[in-house]
Amino acid sequence: MNELLLYGANLAAILVLVFGIYFPRHRRRDLALSFLVVNVGVMAVASALLDSAVSAGLGLGLFGVLSIIRLRSDELAQHEVAYYFSALALGLLSGLSAGTSSLPIALMALIVATMGIADHPRCCRATAARCSSWIAPSAARTSSAPT
Repeated sequence: MNELLLYGANLAAILVLVFGIYFPRHRRRDLALSFLVVNVGVMAVASALLDSAVSAGLGLGLFGVLSIIRLRSDELAQHEVAYYFSALALGLLSGLSAGTSSLPIALMALIVATMGIADHPRCCRATAARCSSWIAPSAARTSSAPT
């Protein structure tokens, strides 16, 4: 029953992360699907590795290689990389946690809350304004250039 609770908590956490935080703010369906599939895949394989003779280190190493390949295949913004690794962490927490402790669920909530706060439009508003002021003059030059 404890494993089912962790799996349910993982699914709830990834659904909140993707459809409650990421998708309303960034509207990229391709990455929303990627986050969901990566999370469920990591959870499933980590759960299978937990009960097998293969060490979890080998499994984590394989996921590291796969994530590097995935991250090199498309150009992703830094906040998208953060969501990607949050999805990986949620899946690992639910797949590799075998005890009766409530720590994995608390850590899942911490990850989702951190992403919700850190990627909130009001967070670092001054930094975003400064960055847009740096970008705006060059964008204005390119749009006013004769064609």
